[in-house]
Amino acid sequence: MFNDIGALELVTIVVLAILVFGPEKLPKVIQDVTGFIRKVRAFSDSAKQDIRSELGPEFKDFEFEDLNPKTFIRKQLTENEDLKEIRTSFDLRKELNDVTDAVNNPQTDPAPASPSGAATGADLLKKPAAPASEQRARFDADAT
Repeated sequence: MFNDIGALELVTIVVLAILVFGPEKLPKVIQDVTGFIRKVRAFSDSAKQDIRSELGPEFKDFEFEDLNPKTFIRKQLTENEDLKEIRTSFDLRKELNDVTDAVNNPQTDPAPASPSGAATGADLLKKPAAPASEQRARFDADAT
């Protein structure tokens, strides 16, 4: 609850509490506050148990912490087997290294020739040959 309170803030709160309540009343105030916190926690726990019992047996593994969006997303990303498989099969570093090697070493041809003699992969560094005049599509100036 108070994870972001530092030592200086805690000392400041203690000094203010001593100044406001005085050293004689401070132990009684601390007891009253801790008793109130215990009652609130007990009320909260009983409400959670009531909700769980009303939901039925199909929600026996229901946790209220799962309603927090951050926890829900983290749980779905870490426990989903399909996502784990996709994450392991998709390695961007390998793809990036392949592209970098192709750009840095243009004289080497990493794609082996297919049985028909044509390359299996497209060479991105070479410009495509211009199509023959009979293969070119006609340009219609009026259509544009």
